[in-house]
This record gives sequence, structure tokens and C-alpha cells, in this order.
Amino acid sequence: MALALSPSPSLPHAHVSHTLPPMSILRRIPLLHLKPQRRRLATLAAAAVRQDITVWTPAPLAEISPAAESLFHVSIDISDAPDIASSHTRAGQYLQLRVVDVGKPTFLAIASPPSIASASGAFEFLVKSVAGSTAEVLCGLKKGDVVEISQVMGRGFDVDRIQPPDEYPTVLIFATGSGISPIRSLIESGFSSKERSDVRLYYGARNLKRMAYQDKFKEWESSGVKIVPVLSQPDGNWSGETGYVQAAFSRAKKIFNPQGTGVVLCGQKQMAEVCYCFCLEFSAF
Repeated sequence: MALALSPSPSLPHAHVSHTLPPMSILRRIPLLHLKPQRRRLATLAAAAVRQDITVWTPAPLAEISPAAESLFHVSIDISDAPDIASSHTRAGQYLQLRVVDVGKPTFLAIASPPSIASASGAFEFLVKSVAGSTAEVLCGLKKGDVVEISQVMGRGFDVDRIQPPDEYPTVLIFATGSGISPIRSLIESGFSSKERSDVRLYYGARNLKRMAYQDKFKEWESSGVKIVPVLSQPDGNWSGETGYVQAAFSRAKKIFNPQGTGVVLCGQKQMAEVCYCFCLEFSAF
């Protein structure tokens, strides 16, 4: 069976008051055995504690610019928050961000590799502007505006599971839309791709105008990752792969050794499930 990796969230890295029970205990409240009203109250209580223990750190925007249609490149200066910078250790980790006077925070995957945080004191993100959301407000800000961020969260991609390279010579990566954000971090962090015989990124978008990071494709390919852009609604001049990433993979008809294959999935839930099923189907050959 192919080994699948995806960003795996863990408990938030937050400072917990000694007067509160551990977060893990709150998550184990047997809600299913409570009456509906009590279940709702227990859920609200747990949510309130989670909100209370989140530590917010102000940080200025270092850059904000268009990355593609409806997508923005956002860089946040964390040079004054070395503890947050050092907590970014793996591709696939994320954090919460909130804008002053906007109530609901948004979750953002960190697009830059950990090395950028330690070297230049910045986190980079690929943010999709969605009408009425905190992300839309963020994308409308300018350099120097201050936002608030949480500690880095999640365990990220456990690339040790596809090591050493000679035991996992094939790595298939599937990403769609803004899901390319943590994949950029993965590729630029490195996972011995040059030491593997077949590393492919199937990257899906509606069209080229909505495909971010095209300027990085050459750099990624030089690191050993073959880029396969897949457009679901291309214009008439497009001669590459069309449809959805899972269909592009199935058309490749390349048999691989399932015991030596890693699969990295990042994007819509349906895409991830279908891609994984395709990999299982191919492993039957």
C-alpha cells in the first residue's frame, strides 16, 4: 500500500494557565453521552477555554502583493518574535491570524520553509481572498499594517515516514488551488528528492491566471521535482494536462511499486480522497 502524508494538526502551542485543566482533557469530554442542551454548553465551554489560552502576538506586514487571480502573497515580519520563528520546524505547519476589529481569526498554512523564518525573520503565506472573510480583509491591507498571530500549530508533514530515499524512490504530490502553499514549504525544505527516481507534483488550478508560484517551477524542477500543471478550465492555447489532478495521474498509466511509494495530499477533501483511492487502485497492478 502507498504511504500517504498530509498535514497532521496537533494541540495548539499555547501558554496554558495553571488554573485550567489540560486541553487534552477538554477534548475528551464525552459529548455524545450528554443531553443536547448540556452537550452544547460543554462545547461552548471548551471553545471558550481554547480562545482564552491562545496567545496573540502583534506583527507587521512586510509585503503583500498579488500572486495569482484571487490569491495574494503575504509576508509577515516576525523578527521581534524569535520564539514563534523557532517553533516553525516542519513544512505543513500553520497558525491563526487575526486582524484588529475583525472578530474571527483565520487559519493559514505557512508557505515558506522553516529556513526563511530563521534566516530573515519572516513567515510567508499564500492567501485566497474570499468575500466576507478575514482573509479578504487581510488581502486589503498594506505593508506596515499590524496583524496578530498565534504560535505555530500542527505537526506538519512527517517526511521521516518516506525515508530513506532508496526505500521510497517514488513520491507523488497532489495539490490544488491555495493548497500549494504548504507544498511549496515541503519542496523548498527538501526531502531528498534528487536521490529519488520519480518525484511528481500534480498541481491543479482552474487556469493559468489562478495558478500561483509559476515563477518557482524551474527552481523546483532543479531540485528533482517534476511539475505537472493540470488546468480544469484552460484557454484554447493550453496543450498540457486538463481536467482534475487525479485524472491526470490516472492517464499517466505508470506502474509503480506501492511498497516504495509516498503520497502527499493537500487540497480539497474530495480531491485528496479520490487521489488516495487512485493510488490504491494502481497498487493492485
